[in-house]
Amino acid sequence: MSERFERGMKKRRSILGDAHVDRAEAARTAFDAPFQNLITEGAWGTVWSGDAVSDRERSLITLALLAAGGHWDELAMHVRATRHTGATPEEVREAFLHVAIYAGVPAANKALKIARETYEEMGVDL
Repeated sequence: MSERFERGMKKRRSILGDAHVDRAEAARTAFDAPFQNLITEGAWGTVWSGDAVSDRERSLITLALLAAGGHWDELAMHVRATRHTGATPEEVREAFLHVAIYAGVPAANKALKIARETYEEMGVDL
């Protein structure tokens, strides 16, 4: 594998946790392997591995973009990842308030609901 893939896998594990990545890797098939390689190199090995912003800031940006785009399955995964990025529930809420103003109240409402449910599953007191 490429250096970027290896860097991406290390970052992916640090943000999503070994258990999540191990499950995803175990489910990898020949059909989706090119996609898995793409996101490991592109998202994790490039975008998430940059030095311009912290993992906490990148996490908040990602959550806002996922909410604005209505990517609900990915949103819950990235809320769980805040355990590793350091983004607090209060900061996540603020990101979703921005979504409400700049991308729409329905998207923010759904994002807040998913975040609340995900935090409850994680045992986080809100």
